[in-house]
Amino acid sequence: MHVAAIIAAGGSGTRVGGALPKQFLWLGGETILDRSLSAFIGHDRVTEVVLALPPGESVGKLRVVAGGARRQDSVANAFDAVSSSAEVVLVHDAARPFVSADVISRAIEAAAEHGAAITALAVSDTVKQITMEAGRRVIAGTIPRESIYLAQTPQAFRRDVLAKAVALGRGGAEGTDEAVLAELAGFPVHIVEGDIENVKITTAADLDRARQREPRLAVSRIGTGYDLHRLVEGRALIIGGVDIPSERGALGHSDADVACHAATDALLGAACLGDIGRHFPDNDPRWKGASSIDLLRQAAVMVRAAGWEVANVDVVIVLERPRIAPYIPRVREGLANALAVPVDHVSVKGKTNEGVDAVGRGEAIAAHAVALIVPA
Repeated sequence: MHVAAIIAAGGSGTRVGGALPKQFLWLGGETILDRSLSAFIGHDRVTEVVLALPPGESVGKLRVVAGGARRQDSVANAFDAVSSSAEVVLVHDAARPFVSADVISRAIEAAAEHGAAITALAVSDTVKQITMEAGRRVIAGTIPRESIYLAQTPQAFRRDVLAKAVALGRGGAEGTDEAVLAELAGFPVHIVEGDIENVKITTAADLDRARQREPRLAVSRIGTGYDLHRLVEGRALIIGGVDIPSERGALGHSDADVACHAATDALLGAACLGDIGRHFPDNDPRWKGASSIDLLRQAAVMVRAAGWEVANVDVVIVLERPRIAPYIPRVREGLANALAVPVDHVSVKGKTNEGVDAVGRGEAIAAHAVALIVPA
């Protein structure tokens, strides 16, 4: 049987907070999205995976479609990309990274037999229905708890069932999940046993709880950065946010602070978040004359949002003149403040290039940086 899995990851995930959508945040050494994908890619009964992502994002060589304004739009876009030979289609929220192989298998079997099925949990608490009286919540009745289930994903459908549910959604119907659309299309949706561990990460508190249940991995990551700028008259020489007295300064779109640029690339590289050009391109007018200390500070925020802490940064400035030794304490302090780490976690060294090449001739300034990050 050909089984396709749609992973819905097209949302912005703003309720978690941070600089990145929640599906790209880190959890136990890998992203939430990667964990969800692994559960389906590694399942022996799943034939193909289609991923719905925010526009412009990609993940390796996976089949990716652009997410829509609503969840049902993202799933509809992904369904269009599913192979025509697929007999059963699973739909799973990327924000449920702890889904098990057994849960996936149960969903597949139920869809093949019944046409539509969702994984769900029976509630154990007494369920009260309320009404508002004079601005206060008052119990209006007690709902038999055996009739209440909490929906999870994956949800699973025979291809023809999901096709009609998607068509109904495109015709104007709305549903918080595909099961709602299948119900509206007239199909009975069956319940299969979910898993209490299959939690959904929606808020920052959810993410904190998820990280606490994961063993702290004894891993760290290292990134390197490099930057070089020509030196010209009429420009300030800024290093680590410090204005260094000099006859010439570095030429660049921003303030051309090589220490900050190299450190930014090192941090982003360690966290696998791209490079400075991706986040702060030199053809974007927003960064014209920008303070590179501010860019470094934003990069540090992105790294922390991805689940990492900055352990230390080591920067080497390569410059013939002027001598920067007297300014190194201030440079270290500026970098440490931007990184939100103690000063003794930042090393800065000054070197010359012994008269070799453009740097050695005093025509340019360069910097190398290494950053070490550890799981938060």
